[in-house]
Amino acid sequence: MRFGHIWSLRVRMTLLASVIMAMLCGGICALILIGVHDRVVNDLSDRLLLYNMRVIRLVEKGRVPPVLSSRKSIFLQVVDPGGRVTAASPQLAGRPRLTDLVPPDDSSRVEREVCDAPGFPDTCLRVVAVRISADGGDWIVYGAGPTTPWYVSRSLLLSLLAGSGLVVGATTLGAYRTVSKTLLPVEDICTELAEITSSDLGRRVPVPRHRDEIQKLAVTVNQTLDRLEAAVERERRFASDASHDLRSPITAMRTQVEEALLHPEESDWPSVAGAVLASLGRLQAIVTDLLVLSRLEAGAGGPHACVDLGELVGSELARHVHRTPVETRLEPGVLVDADRMQLVRLLTNLMDNADRHAESAIVVTVRPEDGRSVLEVLDDGPGIPPEQREYVFRRFARLDAARSKDKGGTGLGLAICREIAERHGGTLTIRDSGKGARFVASFPARPAGQ
Repeated sequence: MRFGHIWSLRVRMTLLASVIMAMLCGGICALILIGVHDRVVNDLSDRLLLYNMRVIRLVEKGRVPPVLSSRKSIFLQVVDPGGRVTAASPQLAGRPRLTDLVPPDDSSRVEREVCDAPGFPDTCLRVVAVRISADGGDWIVYGAGPTTPWYVSRSLLLSLLAGSGLVVGATTLGAYRTVSKTLLPVEDICTELAEITSSDLGRRVPVPRHRDEIQKLAVTVNQTLDRLEAAVERERRFASDASHDLRSPITAMRTQVEEALLHPEESDWPSVAGAVLASLGRLQAIVTDLLVLSRLEAGAGGPHACVDLGELVGSELARHVHRTPVETRLEPGVLVDADRMQLVRLLTNLMDNADRHAESAIVVTVRPEDGRSVLEVLDDGPGIPPEQREYVFRRFARLDAARSKDKGGTGLGLAICREIAERHGGTLTIRDSGKGARFVASFPARPAGQ
């Protein structure tokens, strides 16, 4: 199991800071130990060389005593040209030669670490050997002292460990408190989000004062909640309007059947059946439009291809008979990259809307405009006031009786048209006209030859 997956961010960040500080302290302690160790070794070599030089002066004068005075931790030996130990410090009195270490021919001095020397089992010594010429031969003067361990001394090692422990502990505590304080706004955001339900979407998470990533997170969360609240509100209105519009034909059918059953012998059943079929047709149209909207919102649709907008509009208008005469102004070569069936649905809904409200004529235009492909449907009906031109694209929108959907629409056709236009990167708007409603769908134009 990887512990990083179960540890909190606070623990991981604190652990990371502690590990980094521990590594840094370890590196600093190592450098200190190396520096101090080298310094102590150099000091020992200098002291050994100094004692050797004192003994050398005695050798040169021929007054070397059998016992050489030195500190307790300094060991001295003098070896004559015949290889015999002629003088030594009290610690080495009567002992054999420390080592056979001899300076090379090109040097008068050599320094080396010697282990398990006679009389020093399981011990290593730092030995400085100096060669001098006296009385017709080469004399060797040895100076030795205990080697320095890597940690130099226990007190130094314990001091470094204690200091490092204090620094790492302070870093751990400081990192934990700093990360906890930094993440406190995140906890407040989580707490607030956990308490928000669909019944109180008006609540918002607190925004920290500091301009950092957490403030950006809080702002983004609140913006998302704004969009969510608006979407839920739209769905609530939609559900309310849909239930009302679905209930109307169902209520009408129930009323018609119940009235006929009260007087079955006197009822005109073919008329009742016709009325019920009309209500069923309206009910079916509403359900069909609801399904179309759901598919559009889910991103359903066929593959996009190059469509000649003028050719599509001309062929579709030729296949249908409309109540109102239709005039076409279709320019060739107006291309769009689109789902052909969805464009057909958009055209059909716009034509149905115009056919319900036109008085004597409908004009359908396809043309290029400012690098875009435009489809325009104009009727000469009562028109739509400017302040209500966005409202009519809402689901189940209701206007005055002159353009009421009770004249045959479901109240979803224009909403479907705008959804299709936006799915294709276009727009659907209502522009000014001398008379009637002028619906304009604009799409990104596809250059010829692509």
